[in-house]
Amino acid sequence: QVQVAESGGGSVQTGGSLRLSCVASGNTDGRRCMGWFRQVPGEKREGVAIMCTRGGSAWYADSAKGRFTVSQVNSKNTLYLQMLSLKPEDTATYYCASDPTYQPLIEGAPAYWGQGTQVTVSS
Repeated sequence: QVQVAESGGGSVQTGGSLRLSCVASGNTDGRRCMGWFRQVPGEKREGVAIMCTRGGSAWYADSAKGRFTVSQVNSKNTLYLQMLSLKPEDTATYYCASDPTYQPLIEGAPAYWGQGTQVTVSS
């Protein structure tokens, strides 16, 4: 079993920045992929960025490319999402997720989810 916990959400104005953090704990031995998703009430949860330990490049949604950067500290099972040039349309609940493999994350069906952290961008 793996527990996932996010932190770092908040409220900023347009053009501001935030850094989200996610820690996976529990049975985290071996290769692990983690990712960030976001959801607006009434809409489908969408992937934002995904990264796996032990090599490989990160995947970004088109909306995140050029503004968001995902990074990780493998030794601490920690995943970060640095968000720059935030826009009102980035307002959402951001969720961190974890899975031993990549494909479930790409498909939006990872094994483990965090509780979410709210990001609000005002104009």
